[in-house]
Amino acid sequence: MVSRAEPSLSGRWWWSIDRVILSALVALMVSGVVLLMAGGPPVAERLGLSTFHFVNRQAVYLAMALAVFIVVSFLTPRQVRRLALLIFVVSLAMVVATLYLGVEVKGARRWLTLGPIGSVQPAEFLKPAFVVLAAWAFAEGTRRPDLPGTWIAFLLLPATIAPLVLQPDFGQTMLVTLVWAGLFFVAGLHWFWVLGLGGAGAVGILIAYELVPHVRARIERFMDKGSGDTFQIDTALESFAQGGWLGKGPGEGTVKRILPDAHTDFIFAVTAEEFGIVVCILLVMLFALIVLRALSVAQKAEDPFIRLAVTGLALLFGIQAAINMMVNLHMMPAKGMTLPFISSGGSSLISLAIGTGFLLALTRKRPRAVDFGQYRT
Repeated sequence: MVSRAEPSLSGRWWWSIDRVILSALVALMVSGVVLLMAGGPPVAERLGLSTFHFVNRQAVYLAMALAVFIVVSFLTPRQVRRLALLIFVVSLAMVVATLYLGVEVKGARRWLTLGPIGSVQPAEFLKPAFVVLAAWAFAEGTRRPDLPGTWIAFLLLPATIAPLVLQPDFGQTMLVTLVWAGLFFVAGLHWFWVLGLGGAGAVGILIAYELVPHVRARIERFMDKGSGDTFQIDTALESFAQGGWLGKGPGEGTVKRILPDAHTDFIFAVTAEEFGIVVCILLVMLFALIVLRALSVAQKAEDPFIRLAVTGLALLFGIQAAINMMVNLHMMPAKGMTLPFISSGGSSLISLAIGTGFLLALTRKRPRAVDFGQYRT
């Protein structure tokens, strides 16, 4: 099925896929189930659920995510763009729908209940689709002067983040904006625009601080522990202190029993307590390997769309992981951001499968003659 001599679909896929990225991603997926067995049971018991509720649910969603991941990785660049456009339109409509029909959790409307499917967070699916479309717009702007690609990319950003701000979801807003700025820079952004975007971002943070109470509370708690309840972050830091370099051992952690979001936002802290800082460093290295390998492939790509899309998807994956780990280490205010493939969450898993599937599809090796024919719009 994967012989070089046989021109089968699976054979072409296997010999063209970037197996370094593929192996690292599969290692992360497997690690997520193992690590959730440490953080999931205490939260499930506190909620009155079966002990392995979150672990079992993660395994089911992971099977679905693997199927999506593999199927998407077979796509051509043109098919990636078309699927991204479809996902973007549907998920943006769903994000707007959350403002009116969404379930309110902690003062924000980010979830839609879709009958038997359950709760879905549309913003998760919006991110990889946005990155691919923004990359296409920037690439077309540089390749075809007659097409206002750069202006389309400029308009995509406010159209995407406006409903996120209204939810409000400032964590996802910041992530999308950072990735968009990275794409703009790679596409040839002048330093004048770098300073302008940085200034606009600072003004946006100041406005959010002044007008949104929970944003102000999080920033003040980050800057001054005495200004409010810092139980969750203090408990997370205690997990690192208790675990040390080698950890207490699987199932031996105690701090996780009182850590509210031990299975989602603070799974990294639970990992530190039971498996030690050494395992946390290995996780960081896995994330870094995926990002750096993708950026290396992007640097060699001749087609501007491939170069920009791979760069954007790598930045999206890496920045999200960095934000989650920095929150766990009290290096930035809490953002409600999951750790890719490690934290519990169905929407997050499927969204990550789509995004990394796009990444694998675009980093596949293709004959140069075929590349330039496929990349035309």
